[in-house]
Amino acid sequence: MTPTPLPQALALADTLAAQLSDPRTAWTAAPTGKRAWPQSLAGGAAGIALLHIERAHCGRGDWATVHSWLSSVAAEDLTAADNASLYMGAPALAYAMNAAAGPTARYQNALKKLDDATITITRRRLAQAHARIDRGEPPEMKEFDVIRGLAGLGAYHLRRHPDHPITADVLAYLVRLTEPRPQEHDLPAWWTGVAPNGEVSSDYPGGHGNFGMAHGIGSVLALLSLSLRSGPALPGARDAVERICAWMDRWLQHDATGPWWPGFITLDQAQRHHVDPALRPRPSWCYGIAGTARAQQLAGMALDDPGRRKTAEQAMLTTLQDPDQLEMLTETGLCHGTAGLLQAAWRMATDARDPALAAELPRLTDRLTRQITHLGQRDPELLDGAAGTALALHALGTNAVPISGWDTFLLLA
Repeated sequence: MTPTPLPQALALADTLAAQLSDPRTAWTAAPTGKRAWPQSLAGGAAGIALLHIERAHCGRGDWATVHSWLSSVAAEDLTAADNASLYMGAPALAYAMNAAAGPTARYQNALKKLDDATITITRRRLAQAHARIDRGEPPEMKEFDVIRGLAGLGAYHLRRHPDHPITADVLAYLVRLTEPRPQEHDLPAWWTGVAPNGEVSSDYPGGHGNFGMAHGIGSVLALLSLSLRSGPALPGARDAVERICAWMDRWLQHDATGPWWPGFITLDQAQRHHVDPALRPRPSWCYGIAGTARAQQLAGMALDDPGRRKTAEQAMLTTLQDPDQLEMLTETGLCHGTAGLLQAAWRMATDARDPALAAELPRLTDRLTRQITHLGQRDPELLDGAAGTALALHALGTNAVPISGWDTFLLLA
């Protein structure tokens, strides 16, 4: 169903973009102590560049502004070490430059170097991941998630060069990640031995199983589903999607609002086959409905499973219609806040056959508009700040598929 463009959303996006036009001054209004990390997609210039890239592609911004932001990223040495990921270092700048280049010859020399670096990083990470599987050890979230891991690097490769061998290698690893391995309590192969913060904790004996898009199996589900929809199926990819769906189906919950999935479950919950209803996460992209429902909808489309699509779309619709759920989003950003819910809902409404989701978007847009307008200090960054909010508002304002494909870094498309 095609949503209706919202001019008021586009006007506010224009205002926010104007406030973030100069990389030398964008952080002057940031909260006290906020530090800019130029090579961070989440919190630095690489991410804010995406706002201006999408606007330039649409004719609402200029390429000089884009170049100034990209130059501020490249002015520092870019990391290609083990902490490099889609959200940090050479891959982050590669992602932004690829979004800027589109089908043109822009930035091709720089992109070639960044591509080579990102492929090298990815191959190193793949070797480490396969060695870990060979040893029979459980994974850490940073091995496979979208922010720090191979799902994020895979998102870049699938968009940049879907037919490159490195793309197939990442997808093949993600398939292998889901393959059953001997362990107690019928836990999935991606069950991790750490707490949700990535550290070993006595509060999480036996670790946890993570559903989220930011740090959990939701990102793997979304990426594999996108790959199935975009081209010839990689051997085992459909089976992997079905394995993940079967596990998520086991933990699908229902309450007075509608269907929902937990953000994570502990070993105790897995053993008791019970999730406390109070653990329903806020409807954010990172752990809540915004991420998990979109991943389920993508899986439903990839598997040609109308029942799965219906459940996912119902989960999103009932959330948007519940004031109590919306009140849980006290922030505005893409990760934890209303902008992430709005962007996910817009993507889902665009793919849904039922117009009910599209009908809820104006009200949610108004809510985000009030939130951002009443903020005092505004964090400028992409993931939790004004740049990401502006991009979501821009999408609603234009109602056009993003030319830059900017929300691929969220694995929403």
